[in-house]
Amino acid sequence: MNVIVLAKYVPNPQGVPELGPDHLLVRSGVEGALDPGDEYGLEAGLRIIEAQGGEVVVVSMGPEEAMAAIQRALAMGAHGGILITDDVLRGADALVTARVLAATIRRRPFDLVIASVESTDGYTGTVPMTVAELLGVPSATFARKLDVAEGLVRIERQTEGGYDVLESPLPALVTVTTAVAEPRYPTLKGIMQAKQKPVERLTASDLGLSRDQLASSQGVVDVHDAPPKDRGEALEAGPEAVARIADLLAEARVI
Repeated sequence: MNVIVLAKYVPNPQGVPELGPDHLLVRSGVEGALDPGDEYGLEAGLRIIEAQGGEVVVVSMGPEEAMAAIQRALAMGAHGGILITDDVLRGADALVTARVLAATIRRRPFDLVIASVESTDGYTGTVPMTVAELLGVPSATFARKLDVAEGLVRIERQTEGGYDVLESPLPALVTVTTAVAEPRYPTLKGIMQAKQKPVERLTASDLGLSRDQLASSQGVVDVHDAPPKDRGEALEAGPEAVARIADLLAEARVI
């Protein structure tokens, strides 16, 4: 099995990211880490190859600092990594990001691509499915359980009322939730071995994409703080409170 795991380096994943004067997220020169959500997909991939054999390769696009995310993945057990970093990709929108990731994945044989449902800094939730479309493979999303056997990937897809069971032929792309597997912690041995594992570095020019394909069609033009929430209204129990609640629900068009 050749498993590709999409991973992202996110700045300050436990705090409030900083925006620059161009309204882009400041990714260089700030503390960051492997997106916590990506660790679940990596763990799912590692368990598959531990059972069936093969390799897990982590693919990430970002500034030079994104190497920290790949090193974390290698320390957890991934066999290799690919980092795409290029100044021309700064501010890339979701579509350009998907084009870059898909072009990178096409450079090597793969059976399964695993990604988290969404990143903790962008939250578009669209990149993995766009990658699948560009690769021409089926996608299965919101997997809470993931199994691979006999050329098929089988998932339990999380829903509001429970889960659906889906099957797809390989190669395929799957997005996973945090319920899929509890990520392991890197061991000291894993951290030391990570330094010896291969990491390929690519630039945009290595991928065969045109200037138009690398040009973002979306951008942030302004940023505003979210308005503060009203303090609310406290009501004492009684007939008047019932009427007031009904009025409030009517104003909110709930009833």
